[in-house]
Amino acid sequence: MNYFNDLTWNGWIKDIIDIGIVSYIIYKLILLVRGTRAVQLLKGILVLVGTWAISTWFNLYTLKWLMNQMFTFGVLAVLIIFQPELRRALEQLGRGKLFARTSTLERDIVAEQIESVMKAVQHMAQRSIGALIVFERTTGVTELIESGIQMESRITSELIMNIFTPNTPLHDGAVIIRGNQIMAAGCYLPLSENPFISKELGTRHRAAIGVSEVSDAVAVIVSEETGQVSLAINGMIVRDIKEESLISKLFEELTPKQTSSKERATVSSFSFWKRKGGRDG
Repeated sequence: MNYFNDLTWNGWIKDIIDIGIVSYIIYKLILLVRGTRAVQLLKGILVLVGTWAISTWFNLYTLKWLMNQMFTFGVLAVLIIFQPELRRALEQLGRGKLFARTSTLERDIVAEQIESVMKAVQHMAQRSIGALIVFERTTGVTELIESGIQMESRITSELIMNIFTPNTPLHDGAVIIRGNQIMAAGCYLPLSENPFISKELGTRHRAAIGVSEVSDAVAVIVSEETGQVSLAINGMIVRDIKEESLISKLFEELTPKQTSSKERATVSSFSFWKRKGGRDG
């Protein structure tokens, strides 16, 4: 209690600023690893710390000795395990982006995403090339990413078109996008078991609905048979969505909820959810 009794108002202000800065740094680091495999690794580290705390509390000498030996090399292990995340954080810090406004960064990333994806979607729709593109949002889909071929490549329309070229190894699976990267291609998605979905919908569309049921991901589908473009969100699908409506809806779903009056008018004028039949692949 002497600490608080001797604390002056200057000390209070410094402590508040100190705690605020540390809290903000921790918050940005959490955003950096959210949805990545680092989350599972952090959980493992927390389990080890909890085990060490229990061994110390109950004086379990052998277990405590084992935990101490592990922590001796823990710093080096953390540097090795989290090398990709640490590298990304240092790169963003060097560019001055680590502490930039999150909403601005998200809007810039989404603009790049949609521009590249729409160019590829238009190309594939005109040629009836089947495609399934998934945008990860707040719910991590790491387990689905790991089911495919890891890429972690910058999003380009040319790369997307090449992935879905017929008779190539990856064209049957889904592409999953996180941030400004294509994380993986040829990914397997859970099929929807909703009994009310039209029986004429193909596997690609059922997979898009399925991933939107188990997460908040957004999926864009190009029909292999008709060339129609569809959009799946929250377990529902809109068929044959027009280009302007698709762009508007993607911006609405993928960016922070700060839309201009023009964007709101475009979205409100679009009667979004409606179910259609029609055979598709």
